Amino acid sequence: MTTHDTPSPASASMALDIIGTIESCYPDKFGIPRQPGLAPSATAVLRLKAPFDHPDCVRGLEQFSHLWISFIFHQSPERWTPLVRPPRLGGNARVGVFASRSTHRPNRLGLSLVELAGIEYDPAPTLLLRGHDLVDATPVVDIKPYLPWADSVENASAGFAPEPPPQLDVRLSDDCQRTLSERPDGASLGALIRQVLSQDPRPAYRRDKRDDRGYGVRLHDLDVRFHVETDNHGHGHESVIVVDSLVPRT
Repeated sequence: MTTHDTPSPASASMALDIIGTIESCYPDKFGIPRQPGLAPSATAVLRLKAPFDHPDCVRGLEQFSHLWISFIFHQSPERWTPLVRPPRLGGNARVGVFASRSTHRPNRLGLSLVELAGIEYDPAPTLLLRGHDLVDATPVVDIKPYLPWADSVENASAGFAPEPPPQLDVRLSDDCQRTLSERPDGASLGALIRQVLSQDPRPAYRRDKRDDRGYGVRLHDLDVRFHVETDNHGHGHESVIVVDSLVPRT
C-alpha cells in the first residue's frame, strides 16, 4: 500500500502504508480487553518494516513513556453498518458507529494508547509494548508519542462509558497455580490471566444469565479454560471466574 499519489479533493479513498506488524500475547480476538490499559501485563512487540525500520525513524522516541498506535482491525469484516451494539450497553441497545469504538468501522482503523517498555535494535528497531489491546499480526500504520498535557482532558464526558467496566474476581485451581509456578514467566503470566479474565470476556448477552458453559482464552502459548460460578441464590449473579486448566497449545 502506498500514499505517493496525492488524491484530488473529490477522491473517495486513500491508500496507507503498513509500517510494521504486532507480535502479541493475544493470538485470538476473544478475550482481548476492549480498551488498552485494562491489562497492564499484556506485552507485544512492534516490528517495523522497510523502509520505516531505519533507526532514524525512532530517534528520540525512547524519551516518551506512552505511544499512540494507529492500526488496522484486520480480522474485522470490511462490511459495516451505521448502527452498532456496544457490549458496554449489554449488546442490545444501538448507537451510531461513530459514537462507538466498534471494530466494525468504515475504514477499520483503530487507535490504542500503549506503554513503551523499551526499544531494541537487532539491527532494526523493535518497539516493546505493554498494556495493549492488539491481536497478533495486527498491521500498524502510524506511531505518535503521547503528550499528557495535550492528550488528557480534565473533566471530559464519556457518554455511555463514564468509568471502567466492573471486574470479577478470578480464582485459579491448584493445578493452574502449580503450572504457573513451574514457568519462568509464571508471575507475569498469572497477572495477565487475572487481568484479562476479570474483564469477563464472555459475550455480553451471557453475563446476566446463569451460565454453566466452559470457555477458553488463548494467552501466549496456553489455552486458558474457565467457567463462571454464580451465587447460591440462583439469580444469575456472577461472583467469580474459576480457571480450571492451563493447556499448552500445540
